[in-house]
Amino acid sequence: MTIAAVVLAAGSSRRLGQPKQVLPLDGATLLDASLSVARQSGCEPVVVVLGGAADEVRTQVDLAGVDVVENEEFGEGCATSVRSAVGALPDEVQGLVLLLGDQPRVRVETVQELEAVARGHAVGVCEYDDGLGHPLWFDREMFSALEAMHGDKAVWKLVDGGPDADVVRVRIPGAVPRDVDTWADYEAMLAEQP
Repeated sequence: MTIAAVVLAAGSSRRLGQPKQVLPLDGATLLDASLSVARQSGCEPVVVVLGGAADEVRTQVDLAGVDVVENEEFGEGCATSVRSAVGALPDEVQGLVLLLGDQPRVRVETVQELEAVARGHAVGVCEYDDGLGHPLWFDREMFSALEAMHGDKAVWKLVDGGPDADVVRVRIPGAVPRDVDTWADYEAMLAEQP
């Protein structure tokens, strides 16, 4: 079964004030760390969606072995990046794991556990000790719904699909990995043990 990893990294980093994709982390960049998780997960292909700061990302991030999709509409919300990625997936892809480019401390094992448990379900979400979080799983049957989304939190409407929705929660020990939206988030993440 062909499972893609889709890494969303098209944001303009408005709240941070500079491109968060290229912030230093572990001897590389924040986006390098997220892409490393996707590569090591066993998912293939790995797709990254770029938009804001795409030129800087291309010069500072190792994109080897990654399919790059550029989202010209990145300012219109996260759903445009999801649509761009889904539209670029090969026909043989039967499901995808959706990761955030600004959430570099997701563990490879989390991606693998999500994919293993959620396979066969329409939607999968990680259930951490302190709440639900990324990465998310979507079966091919959900691709048309993903392409029809609008706005920033649209994927969560699919996760919250109602009592009849085929959504599985995958138990992951620990806290929801921090995502970097502000300078304080970045400093807090640096202070945490990876």
